Amino acid sequence: MPLGGVRAMNVKRTLPQRGLPTIGAWCFLDSFGPDRTAMSVLPHPHIGLQTVTWPLAGHIRHRDSVGSDVVVRPGELNIMTAGHGVSHSEFAVLPADGGELPLQRGLQLWVALPDGERHRIPAFEQHRELPRASGPGFTATVMVGELAGVASPATMFTPIVGADVSCEGDAVLPLDPGFEHGILVLDGGLAVDGQGLPAGPLGYLGTGRSELRMEALPGTRFLLIGGEPFGEELLMWWNFVGRTHDEVEQARDDWEAQAGLPDAESAAARYGLVPGHGPDDGAEAGRIPAPPLPGVRLTPRKRSVG
Repeated sequence: MPLGGVRAMNVKRTLPQRGLPTIGAWCFLDSFGPDRTAMSVLPHPHIGLQTVTWPLAGHIRHRDSVGSDVVVRPGELNIMTAGHGVSHSEFAVLPADGGELPLQRGLQLWVALPDGERHRIPAFEQHRELPRASGPGFTATVMVGELAGVASPATMFTPIVGADVSCEGDAVLPLDPGFEHGILVLDGGLAVDGQGLPAGPLGYLGTGRSELRMEALPGTRFLLIGGEPFGEELLMWWNFVGRTHDEVEQARDDWEAQAGLPDAESAAARYGLVPGHGPDDGAEAGRIPAPPLPGVRLTPRKRSVG
C-alpha cells in the first residue's frame, strides 16, 4: 500500500494479521523499501500508541506537535508516545546538492499502550546509541526492552522486546518463555524448527520458548519482536488505537475539527500543530484528512492464533 499518497513509497504490512492482532503489545509493522521514492507523509494524528521508527537506509526528518524536529538515521531509534493525542510528519531528507535520492528502507512499528497509560500526555524521544547483545552465532541491537541480559534505554509501558539481529550458520538466541515472539527476516533466510523462513513474511513463534535455535544463511538479518501477550482487545482504525467505536469516532472528529481553526487555536487543540506545515510552507503545507468511517460500527479484532 502507498505511504502518504498514491504516488508515494509503497510499504508492506505484516502486522496485524487475520487472527493475530498483536504480538505482545506490538500491534502494527510496516516495512518500506529499498527504493528511491522519497517518503513524504504530511501531519496526521495518533492516539493510544507508541510509534517506533527504525531506518535501515536513508535519513528521515520527524516533526511533531510536542516540538520535536529531528533527523533519524540507520542505527538510531525514534519513539513517539501518542497518549491522548499527537500529530507528526515524516519526510525523507533530500540531498543538499539536488542529486539522486539515496536508497530508502526502514521499519515503522506501533506498540499499543495499556489502558492505564493510553491517555497520558504525548512525548517523544530519540536514541542515537543503543546497546548490543551477542551470543552463539548472533549479534543484536536491542531497540526496546531486554535481550540476552542487555537492556535498551527506550521508555516502554509493557514487558516487551524489539531487536535487530544479525546471524550466520548455527545460532542460539535466548528468549523470555513468558513472551510470545515474531520474526521478520530482512535479508538472507533462516530455518527454525526445520522450517525455512525467507525474507518478507512475518513468522509467529508463540510462547513458551526459552531459546531460538536457527540455521541462517550468510548475511541473514531479522527483526525480533515480542512481549507478554496483550490482554486487552484493541480497536484499530486508521491511525488510532482505541477500545470502542465511539472513542475512535471522537478521535476522528477531533482531528477534522482542527482543520479550520486558526493556528493559535489549533496549537491548543487535542493534536496540536506540527511546525513547518503552515499555509506558507510550499510543498510541505497541509495535513492528511481523516478518511470517512465505514457505515457499520467498528469492533475489536479477535485473536484466533496462538
